[in-house]
Amino acid sequence: MASSLLSVADALTKILADATPLSPLDTSLKEAHGRVLAADLAARRTQPPLAMSAMDGYAVRSADVTQIPAALKVIGEVAAGRPFGRTIGPGQAARIFTGGVVPDGADTIVIQENTARDGDAVLVKSPSPPEKHIRSAGLDFKTGEVLLPRGHRLVARDLALAAAMNYATVPVYRAPKVATFATGDELVPPGQPLGPGQIVYSNGFTLCAMMAGEGADVIDLGIVPDKLDETVAAIRRARADGADVLVTTGGASVGEYDLVQRALAVEGMDLSFWKIAMRPGRPLMHGHIGSMHVLGLPGNPVSSYVCCLLFVVPLLRRLSGRRDLALATEPGVLGRDLGANDERADYLRATSEKRADGTLVATPFSNQDSSVISRLSAANCLVIRPPFAPAAKAGEPCTVVKLAF
Repeated sequence: MASSLLSVADALTKILADATPLSPLDTSLKEAHGRVLAADLAARRTQPPLAMSAMDGYAVRSADVTQIPAALKVIGEVAAGRPFGRTIGPGQAARIFTGGVVPDGADTIVIQENTARDGDAVLVKSPSPPEKHIRSAGLDFKTGEVLLPRGHRLVARDLALAAAMNYATVPVYRAPKVATFATGDELVPPGQPLGPGQIVYSNGFTLCAMMAGEGADVIDLGIVPDKLDETVAAIRRARADGADVLVTTGGASVGEYDLVQRALAVEGMDLSFWKIAMRPGRPLMHGHIGSMHVLGLPGNPVSSYVCCLLFVVPLLRRLSGRRDLALATEPGVLGRDLGANDERADYLRATSEKRADGTLVATPFSNQDSSVISRLSAANCLVIRPPFAPAAKAGEPCTVVKLAF
């Protein structure tokens, strides 16, 4: 039996279809962490630029220390940043420190632990072959080498490399700007007294944290009452603030108080789809208002989290210039029996652990109600079950998504 609802894969394809990386800009290294390069970075210099000592000791000719002990005359000193202007001749040595440029004529470094100094003479007590303790010019990289390619997301260690390559600023894609709001007269901010039938608003804290974790500039428009004019006003604020993406939660169904889709229509949204074959998260909505991407997430906390993970996160990554869009999955085995599935793909909250043999065992919680936040907090993974999956026994294979957010 085929599902009449849009599949998860097809929904993601539609969401990403016209999403392209945002305009590039130059940013300082201090602000570049987590950003995506908009161009290749080629080294502007050679590292090290000249042969340098890797140790404190003496720069000598290897031919002078083949017969041990060897007495040499010390003709000067080489410190980091202060090159030595003389050539090391036969029977001569120069005191050298780590990072010092190896003088002409010298081809090895004798570490100070293998020497004894007496005035301007040094006694070498151990042989040192050619190139010993010398970092040759270009050992790390050479001018023109592309070391950080376009599309690479900069992590902390990349910033050291970019700096060493002599970049004070780097070209990166602009971070997407995301506006978000929730609708519902029943929603009350945390810490406030609740009236009859009211609940504490929680979705926004998770969604804002997830989107900020993807490098987005998040504009939290808060809670919007179930009034058409106020919902339209919130959408207009998102547009006025230059949002690249609008993410709403709640109000996307067809009830009398579900006003988001009507408000978006007032603002001229081009609807791409509404409702997909997944659980939790069936009433997912996608469209565009001009160049602004719109994603209407369900109001139930678990549904909004899973939809953000599956759809908002990949969209933000595409806009940021990243290439790792798909969720990372890994094989595992079930930790308990599961019944047959219906037409929707299931994303089951679960806990996982590895056995001594390396097998990942994922055990879904028995309560998968989309309003149960405690099981979401306790989960460390999701178990994915395709539509119409047959009943499965504990120990049978399954697909697992680890939760990083």
